Amino acid sequence: MKQRGIRGAITVENDTIASVKDAVITLITEIQNKNNFKNEDISHVIFTFTKDIKCVYPAKIAREEFADWKYVPMVCFNEMDIENSLKKCLRILIVINTDLAQKDIKHVYLRGAAKLREDLK
Repeated sequence: MKQRGIRGAITVENDTIASVKDAVITLITEIQNKNNFKNEDISHVIFTFTKDIKCVYPAKIAREEFADWKYVPMVCFNEMDIENSLKKCLRILIVINTDLAQKDIKHVYLRGAAKLREDLK
């Protein structure tokens, strides 16, 4: 069995707990639906977010909303602040243990973040 990374990103409408919560739940749910993995297959999760998201840690939301993620190692970081980059963007890297080939992993880019990886549509 190998470890594979699943990438995803979503934009957040506002820097509010409700808006970030909606984005985290939407993004994780879509990634799980498209990749059909079990929570016990998750090695670890890395969240990054732009500096204009300050209201809550995405990992805290994931732990609260996905009960089986209680023991999943998660960490949050700020994205680099690059000129003209996408604002209010939350990104995720879920590393799973799987027999899937790299080409069979389905990365998920939603809302305004869809333009980040138009090649993956």
